[in-house]
Amino acid sequence: MPFIDSLRRARPAAACAALALAACHSPLPPDADTHPRPPVTATPTTPAVPYGRPAQTADEYKLQIASRLVALNPSISYTTPAVNPLLAIPILEIEVNADGSVRNIVVTRRPTDEDAQDTIQIAIDAVRRAAPFGDARHVPHPWRFTEVFLFDHERRFKPRVLD
Repeated sequence: MPFIDSLRRARPAAACAALALAACHSPLPPDADTHPRPPVTATPTTPAVPYGRPAQTADEYKLQIASRLVALNPSISYTTPAVNPLLAIPILEIEVNADGSVRNIVVTRRPTDEDAQDTIQIAIDAVRRAAPFGDARHVPHPWRFTEVFLFDHERRFKPRVLD
């Protein structure tokens, strides 16, 4: 057995590594569970978008929130450059609790076009879907910020901070 003889001459650590690699190529035993596992879905306790390190500044926190808004609302958001002219530009003042949950949302600017008033509710719903936004205790008080939503004519939004 040339393989075993070469293992005897090798150093013990190298021998262990060789055996471990050899085991990787072994077929599954007949009684092994070969059923595919169900995909992991997002739940309130497992956010769909993981957080990096806690934001240290208000600007960093706003950027993390904007990225989360787009990631958790892919069918109604965009990341390409904003079109000109835009359909609507609603502005929301968002207040969060220390744990990142939404405390309050106030509309500070409504679209001027009567046909685009629905973009306000689209923006509010997107914020609520993306919450919680992660620990806000590292960010200076108050935990209130303004987000500008840039809506294209397909009623998709982009947070202004990402433009």
